[in-house]
Amino acid sequence: MVKDYIRQRVKEVGYYIYETKATVRQAAKIYGVSKSTVHKDVTERLLKIDPELAAKVKKVLEYNKAERHIRGGEATRRKYKNMETGEK
Repeated sequence: MVKDYIRQRVKEVGYYIYETKATVRQAAKIYGVSKSTVHKDVTERLLKIDPELAAKVKKVLEYNKAERHIRGGEATRRKYKNMETGEK
């Protein structure tokens, strides 16, 4: 049995990811929990609490995973560009 406060967090995190298309890392930062906790919340617990929302969140997570290499490449490009100009 999932405790009420965990159930509430799971639904909130699920809605947050679905509405904002946030990554697991972004959601973890907003809710003050680890990435592992967010991942478990939205892949395991949410499925039992709200299967319909879980399916929507899964699509967002799959999209984010597919786009991950692009975000990583952008971060690297910015890093080296800033190194050339002496910025941080």
